[in-house]
Amino acid sequence: MKQQTQKTKSIALMGMLCALLLLMAYTPLGYLRNGSVSISFLMIPVALGGIALGPTAGAILGTIFGITSFAQCFGSDAFGSLLLDINPFATFLMCIVARALAGFLAGLVASFFKNLRRKSLEKNSEAGGKQVALGVSGYAVTGLCAALFNTLLFMTTLIIFFWGSTTFIDTMNEWGIATSSIFALFAAIVTTNGILEAIAAFFITGAIASALYKAGLIDKDLSKKAGKQIEEASEDKEEEAEAEA
Repeated sequence: MKQQTQKTKSIALMGMLCALLLLMAYTPLGYLRNGSVSISFLMIPVALGGIALGPTAGAILGTIFGITSFAQCFGSDAFGSLLLDINPFATFLMCIVARALAGFLAGLVASFFKNLRRKSLEKNSEAGGKQVALGVSGYAVTGLCAALFNTLLFMTTLIIFFWGSTTFIDTMNEWGIATSSIFALFAAIVTTNGILEAIAAFFITGAIASALYKAGLIDKDLSKKAGKQIEEASEDKEEEAEAEA
């Protein structure tokens, strides 16, 4: 019964994250238009899925993000439309496969931090407070990594498939994006988009995941164990203080 309840909660949370992702994808909440190139915040719900439900959920949410991104290439996004006209298959890979992989990798980062917290609790009976701090930092770093994975995979695919296109290079120059070298193109897009996306993902993912943790909606087993250890440590200190008095 308990396992079924947990499964139901996981499905409900996944549904909520999917809905949030779709809402962000088709409203100004998800994108900040920066000329012809858009700054995206959609890796935030992807990272939250990886934190709450693991790498598979991260990959699924990344795929949904990718599908919405690919759909925008059919007219509403100038940069995506350009890439679609040049190489539809590469655009599909860049939008969907790269985002799915980024979500999966973000889930692995979240799992790494979760295992660190679990081991910390097992090795040290007084690690409750440390585990909470590690959890908060782990959530934020997972958000940061999700955005960085997205940027790196996107740029890698872009350079592999589009760098040799005269149409791509000429259009980038018309838009004022440096194309004197691969490094110049990478730096131009990363400095205007990637850094802002990473900073936003770091703080927003960390804040939302921490709130979900405090509400007992994610990492509930770690939350209970850490809370118990903190309570026991507090009681021990009170007993020591009374004994000294």
